[in-house]
Amino acid sequence: MSSEVWVIATLLSSIVLIVVTIVKGKVHPFLALLLASFYVGTLMGMEPLKMVSAMEDGIGGTLGFLAAVIGLGTILGKMMEVSGAAERIGLALQKCRRLSPQVIMVLVGLQVCGITLFVEVGVVLLIPLAFSIARKTRTSLLTLAIPLCTALMAVHCIVPPHPAALYVTNQLGADVGSVIVYGLAVGLFASLIGGPLFLKLLGNRLPFKVVPDAFADIKARDEATLPTLSASLFTVLLPILLMLAKTVAELNMEHASHLYTVLEFIGNPITAMFIAAFTAYYVLGIRQQMKMEGLLNKTEECFSSIANILLIIGAGSAFNGVLKASGLGDSLATILSQLDMHPILLAWLVAIVLHAAVGSATVAMMGATAIVSPIMVHYPDISPEIMTLAIGSGAIGCTMVTDSLFWLVKQYCGATLNETLKYYTTATLVASLMALAGTFLLSYIV
Repeated sequence: MSSEVWVIATLLSSIVLIVVTIVKGKVHPFLALLLASFYVGTLMGMEPLKMVSAMEDGIGGTLGFLAAVIGLGTILGKMMEVSGAAERIGLALQKCRRLSPQVIMVLVGLQVCGITLFVEVGVVLLIPLAFSIARKTRTSLLTLAIPLCTALMAVHCIVPPHPAALYVTNQLGADVGSVIVYGLAVGLFASLIGGPLFLKLLGNRLPFKVVPDAFADIKARDEATLPTLSASLFTVLLPILLMLAKTVAELNMEHASHLYTVLEFIGNPITAMFIAAFTAYYVLGIRQQMKMEGLLNKTEECFSSIANILLIIGAGSAFNGVLKASGLGDSLATILSQLDMHPILLAWLVAIVLHAAVGSATVAMMGATAIVSPIMVHYPDISPEIMTLAIGSGAIGCTMVTDSLFWLVKQYCGATLNETLKYYTTATLVASLMALAGTFLLSYIV
């Protein structure tokens, strides 16, 4: 068997191993990715100690940066939740009469989930707002939930500081500030077409759904108890603005200046999220008459929720490390560079197939990064920011029965399995295709 055939067979069989162990074997993705790492290392003839060393380097190199950012971001997200800041932003948008309820849900989803970090948290946090608008406007709950969840999935995949998007950004060496700006633009474009426009084209074919009886008691909080809009927006946007300031400084300032050094420091994702977390403690906590002891308890609660994502990211980094150290990554890069397929399309295709198969956008993005990153040296004209968006765009699509988000939408909307597949899964596929189109367009501009 030729070396090229062996490399392709090893990679494809490792992906099949991941999919089968997660979907059929019900094995946690952390264990499935570690198993695939040992599998690839063995088939590529790596020495056992070198294999383990490559896995350790992959895990340490990634989590050394991401663990702090994810932990700080989770604090910020928790403060958005307990204070009601997310609901305040949604209520403010609801008062904009020129915006349709569907567009409002897109904007709320894009604004909030990139900070709350976990897409499922964003759904649970914002679904009471969708219930409230559905009751007031007497519209089908599907017309609100689909735009909301499509936007949440879009920002989940392509806008840092969300863990999956930040992981790909870091691995490909992309600039965080640039990915944020491009990601928000592409995410908004994709969400508006995959959500409101898609629903408009469906017209009366969309079934009317009321708030299910099981969730009838879930209501939005009293507006008087929520923080002000200015405080909510300031806290949400602070880390984004700090990271953008770093990007602007790198593009326009003399690198030897003191101001440049300051902006580089405060715009680093770890520093930016650290500042934002303590700002949230004060603005959304202490000023809202919360005690620091209570905030400490909330912090401990939210930390327990990030262990899962950290383990998955760590195992994905180990898999990536073995691909590189074994030489499979370089061999794969040579093979893929000879294919008559645009690298942006290839990145998108790998990510969407992995998402459909595994049911986790995070796992799909890490797998796609491991496969795609080695070929970037063959395409110097395509920036790492664009490749980051291409991978994220693919992970948006095919949110189906393998994904927990699919079942959240089904249950909250009281929809049948067929209805959820027909409308929500299709909406995410449309959004993914539009994100791909937006990424291609950006590649000719930046």
